Amino acid sequence: MGYFIGRCPNIVNAKPMTEDLDKTMPELPEVQTIVDDLNAAALIGIPISAARVFWPRTIAEPSAKVFCQKIKGQKFAAIRRRGKFLVFSLENNSSLLLHLRMSGRLHLVSADTPRLKHEHVILGFNDGRQLRFHDTRKFGRMHLLNDPERILGCLGPEPLERGFTAKVLADRLRLHQRRLKPLLLDQCFIAGLGNIYVDEALWDARLHPNRISAMLTPNESKALRRAIPKVLKRGLKNLGTSLGTGKTNFYSVARNRGRNKDELKVFRRTGLPCPRCKTPIERIIVGQRSTHICSKCQKI
Repeated sequence: MGYFIGRCPNIVNAKPMTEDLDKTMPELPEVQTIVDDLNAAALIGIPISAARVFWPRTIAEPSAKVFCQKIKGQKFAAIRRRGKFLVFSLENNSSLLLHLRMSGRLHLVSADTPRLKHEHVILGFNDGRQLRFHDTRKFGRMHLLNDPERILGCLGPEPLERGFTAKVLADRLRLHQRRLKPLLLDQCFIAGLGNIYVDEALWDARLHPNRISAMLTPNESKALRRAIPKVLKRGLKNLGTSLGTGKTNFYSVARNRGRNKDELKVFRRTGLPCPRCKTPIERIIVGQRSTHICSKCQKI
């Protein structure tokens, strides 16, 4: 089957989706786990023999037809992560950006493997393998472009890089009169955080998600700076967070589930005792997002 034609608005400029209360999308640890799997699979330098698109709106830019034409014969020069984007640098200095959104994941299989219903984009390699983008809910998007900074340039700092200091975070917090949780979910403020790890970081720092960012004390800003990398590194160590067994949940490239669920302190633990003070965990809604807190540890 060949290419199809379709367009979709720029994913970064689109209005944020309101997630279903029982769904999450891959965040920094999950995306980094996928990047690590792909790098371990030795795809660098292998020519792409063909591309097929079965759901044209997955290709945000260019058209699906042009996408298939341009990527054929190219080779991956590097695979990395920026925020929640997978970034495939090509040897012709163009880039393929992939945002998994709610249910996207990648399968690396042999070419003779039967195609699954929701494998919407297939990249074939000269060594007989195929990289397939599987997306049950069809929200994921790919961009093939010459200037990745046109999209990536608007993202905030990476929370695991050395430049993300307590001073940097405190200065950024003071610039906004916003509630903490919506601000931390804003990819232009900090790149890579989502519902799971924001809830976990705010609990670790003893901060209520409705606190106003500019009103944090210096010690509270420092506590948040310590908490964010702490919960992300824990997620990375456990190869991400898988919360169920459904088709939309997180799986690695090898289709393994992340182990971090067992180490979550508040997220999806409604009614269970807080690990710190034994108060039952509550679920509230903040900025249209399901949010989990300990009302005793995280006072407003």
